Amino acid sequence: MDDLFPETREQLVLSPGAVLLGGFARAEAQVLLQAVESISQKAPFRHYRTAGGGVMAAGMTACGPYGWVSDGQGYRYMQTDPLTGQPWPAMPALFADMAGRAARAAGYEGFVPQCGLVNRYAVGAGMGLHQDRDERTMQAPVVSVSLGLSALFLWGGALRGSPCRKVPLHHGDVVVWGGPSRCHFHGVAPIRAAPAVAGLDCRYNLTFRVVDRPFSGTGLHYPD
Repeated sequence: MDDLFPETREQLVLSPGAVLLGGFARAEAQVLLQAVESISQKAPFRHYRTAGGGVMAAGMTACGPYGWVSDGQGYRYMQTDPLTGQPWPAMPALFADMAGRAARAAGYEGFVPQCGLVNRYAVGAGMGLHQDRDERTMQAPVVSVSLGLSALFLWGGALRGSPCRKVPLHHGDVVVWGGPSRCHFHGVAPIRAAPAVAGLDCRYNLTFRVVDRPFSGTGLHYPD
């Protein structure tokens, strides 16, 4: 599954402004997973319905000032959890710190996320090609952390029909994309059955985003 040489995975440019940081979060994985467990106790995982009436394969929850939701009214951010009626759980300081360091390692200074979206992929679950463009600001990058079972990340271009690169993502890998790649299409192929990783028989994906705060950080020298 891994078609990348080990020496290229520490920092692999996927396209201008988009970088894979191989193993960046591996040392912190256990405490990240403990935080996910705490969040899910307050805001349980759920499978959202799409605007078209389908059901998303990945279970989702969130933390921070905003959470992302989907239903018959469309895709959007909300400051309260529609399942509990309460504000989303506070974002753990570890999440914000790790996301900021990953963004900085990819060339983006000053990243402070407002939403930590947590996706849980059981074996067989995936996500089709899509763009992250429900945020009110596109200046800040997206930071995405993989934990547990490996996945095949589908990295496309600015158009849905653009060629897709298939990038293996393993436990602790982080992908950061912004600048000219901020609205590139991307997705996740269905997760394959494999021996448990760090005690997990599923994959967690932590995605950090800025929703409506003006991004005053720097990202002028995008990796290319």
